[in-house]
Amino acid sequence: MPDIMIRQAVRGAYDLQKLRIQMGNRIAMSWLTKLGHEPGAKLTDLTDEDKKILDQLRFEYKKLTDGFVEFPTKSQFQKRLASLDKSMISSYAELSLVRTYLDMSRKEEEGFKILKCFVEESPVWSEYLVNVKGCGAAMAAVLLSEIDIARAGSPSMLYKYAGLDVAEDGRGRSRRKEHLVDVTYTDKDGAEQTRKSITFNPFLKTKLLGVLAPCFLKAGGHYGDKYREYKHRIETDPKHAEKTKGHRHNMAMRYCVKMFLLDLWLWWRAFEGYEPKGSYHYDVQGHRHSKIA
Repeated sequence: MPDIMIRQAVRGAYDLQKLRIQMGNRIAMSWLTKLGHEPGAKLTDLTDEDKKILDQLRFEYKKLTDGFVEFPTKSQFQKRLASLDKSMISSYAELSLVRTYLDMSRKEEEGFKILKCFVEESPVWSEYLVNVKGCGAAMAAVLLSEIDIARAGSPSMLYKYAGLDVAEDGRGRSRRKEHLVDVTYTDKDGAEQTRKSITFNPFLKTKLLGVLAPCFLKAGGHYGDKYREYKHRIETDPKHAEKTKGHRHNMAMRYCVKMFLLDLWLWWRAFEGYEPKGSYHYDVQGHRHSKIA
């Protein structure tokens, strides 16, 4: 079963990352407003302009606190500020806000360092995943903490758990209303109730498609090649001619992740001593591909 300790460390690290990004967005937006931009813009992941502002704030913060063993007092800050020609940080409140952001960034970095320590103890990392181009220690920690290889009796079961299967309507699994299923649960009064629910692990799916797949493309390894091969195939297939460029891109991203999961499943199940069994296209159709990227 998944390692509970790794799961706690993984979820904790990503919770810190989410909070750090949200806070960074708000800080960047505050300074953009201060510089004359319109307030109230939608806050999403950091843009390039936001990152430049935060990098500059880091630099200004270091100048304003350099030489102080502890965080400077308000009067010390004002003296240091007066000695500088110009600074983006012009009030003690702003200095304190940037300090909170930088502290949060350091905690996030520490959290991901802990993940690497956990992962290095696992043979799944040291004997397999470490050789996969594009898959780092943080992603390995996600896989180890979310996947129970004993319960994944076939590759298709793993695909379904990760939200990469095909729904009854022929479309990729999603949160669409038609893809939800009825799930029974017991309410606070002990009565059995029914509600609509997704069929997959949303955290795992988000990390696989939103983090791992782009890393495969940047790494230029085996699974990046799988992406390009599949994308070329559907771009030259008249059946997919009406699909948008983004749709075909998403299809290819999903495919390369599925090929990775297939290879991981084959190695992991064999390592744990289970009877080898492949997917339909692997066993029946005879498709073969390298297990090491």
